Amino acid sequence: MARRQHHKQPKANSSRVVPIVYSLAAILALVGLADAVYLAVLHLTGQSAVCGASTGCSKVLASKYAQIGPFPVALLGVIGYFTVFSLATFAAFGYLLARKWVAWVVGCYFWERSGFSISKRSFFTPFVPFVSRLPR
Repeated sequence: MARRQHHKQPKANSSRVVPIVYSLAAILALVGLADAVYLAVLHLTGQSAVCGASTGCSKVLASKYAQIGPFPVALLGVIGYFTVFSLATFAAFGYLLARKWVAWVVGCYFWERSGFSISKRSFFTPFVPFVSRLPR
């Protein structure tokens, strides 16, 4: 007598949520891509940036920290956001390999950001008492 195997049917809600999450990630990456392209074009053409109510955006684009060698740092943003946008779009359409890669890329981004903030904080901590005593 053969045993009947019961396979759990995926919930209808969970099967709809996954493409929506990846679609939202693709939309957010597209917004970031537009911003990074805008900043890269401004840097390469030497135009001043419009930042709304805040000031000093052009100073940031013209600083020595705005480029690595001949390349604007904003180009790293273009590459990163384009990668996430592409992978999230493929993942939204059901490509399983793209789902693994988009999770890896976004995970690396958050790991780098948290590691940078921790190392920056620990690096500057010994200097805080000296800086706070400087005349203003």
